[in-house]
Amino acid sequence: MSYFDAASAAPLHPVARQALLASLDDGWADPSRLYREGRKARMLLDAAREAAAEAVGCRADELTFTSSGTRAVHTGIAGALAGRRRTGRHLIVSAVEHSSVLHSAELLEADGGTVTRVPVRRTGAVDVGSYEAALRPGTALACLQSANHEVGTEQPVAEVAEMCRAAGVPLLVDAAQSLGWGRVEGDWSLLTASAHKWGGPSGVGLLVVRKGVRFAVQGASDERESGRAPGFENLPAIVAAAASLRAARAEAGQEAVRLRELTARIRARVPELVPDVEVVGDAERRLPGTVTFSCLYVDGETLLHELDREGFSVSSGSSCTSSTLTPSHVLKAMGVLSEGNVRVSLPAGAAEADVERFLTVLPGVVAGVREKLGAPVPATAVRSEETVVDSLGKRCPIPVIELAKVIGTVPVGGTVRVLSDDEAARLDIPAWCEMRGQEYVGEEPAERGTAYLVRRIS
Repeated sequence: MSYFDAASAAPLHPVARQALLASLDDGWADPSRLYREGRKARMLLDAAREAAAEAVGCRADELTFTSSGTRAVHTGIAGALAGRRRTGRHLIVSAVEHSSVLHSAELLEADGGTVTRVPVRRTGAVDVGSYEAALRPGTALACLQSANHEVGTEQPVAEVAEMCRAAGVPLLVDAAQSLGWGRVEGDWSLLTASAHKWGGPSGVGLLVVRKGVRFAVQGASDERESGRAPGFENLPAIVAAAASLRAARAEAGQEAVRLRELTARIRARVPELVPDVEVVGDAERRLPGTVTFSCLYVDGETLLHELDREGFSVSSGSSCTSSTLTPSHVLKAMGVLSEGNVRVSLPAGAAEADVERFLTVLPGVVAGVREKLGAPVPATAVRSEETVVDSLGKRCPIPVIELAKVIGTVPVGGTVRVLSDDEAARLDIPAWCEMRGQEYVGEEPAERGTAYLVRRIS
């Protein structure tokens, strides 16, 4: 089995396993106690904090271990907003942040605060000027990921951090996807990360709050972890997380070069091997091991199951499946195709032979899924100036498949009106037009659902 989903969870690093087992013997006692067993545990905790802080590039007393990366995000955002409540209750986030950041933003809005969601370019990167435009006197906090979890695009954190610093607004960086590869550059104020993304055990997150940042812990707390993560520390997991972070960093330089070559190979060859594919995300400013592409006329859930049958564990950035009706918020914000989405995220040590086998298997798998769904064949007949496609009650990618089947029957300059009540059609039909060189005219209300108008250009 070839595991290609490291962006969700990287395989446990051998160093993490060794550290975990070793610390089970000496790290079981309460590190706050003064007797010998407690002192041993305290030494392990302090050493882990020093190692993690060195990797992040912060002071040890600025770093807190939390129960997860999500908990670190929620605690960091809530504490920073509360600490700057007198300034205002305005939060800035990018439209492609991890769901943990967006959920915190929704919570603020529900409590009467305001949120600006900064749009992104088609590559998935924010425009620095858009962050500057979003800043205002009542802004309490800005958030920006270091790299996107679905498409791998790296964000201009250093530039945004400089802008926020000049405006007196702290910037929280979600570094979950990138911290295993290197430090986050720039003068950021808060940082979060999650150990299972770099090969550490699950259940360990990092929250860094720089000295001088106003921060007020929300909810009940105790004396542990500066009051920011109450409860007994999972010391063996913390030790393993810090040890694996150091190990991953030691290997990162050489491994990044190798994985960039493999993902560049996937980016180049998938469009050559599979027709009607859009490779998404920035081609240059991206994580070393992540590449994402979307296939027209393909149901993403079915495609992932078929690849699993062939021995490949991959994921999808799209939620457009039979079990949910909404496409990925990241792909939607980018304005790219969401149907048939595949994210390949290679773990450290991924074999070149496995990548080659994936490229060999993929075309047949996609062709098989398209055949089952009745994907279009070239058509040349011309019948009328406008054709109506009734896709009401049908879920993606069926509306796009039916559009593609009839576009050739419309004369050049004629239109196709696609009736759909699937929210994903609002994203996928314009994306199809972009890929196929047709004109997306717009949408109109219909008696049921929405009518999407497409004009045939070629």
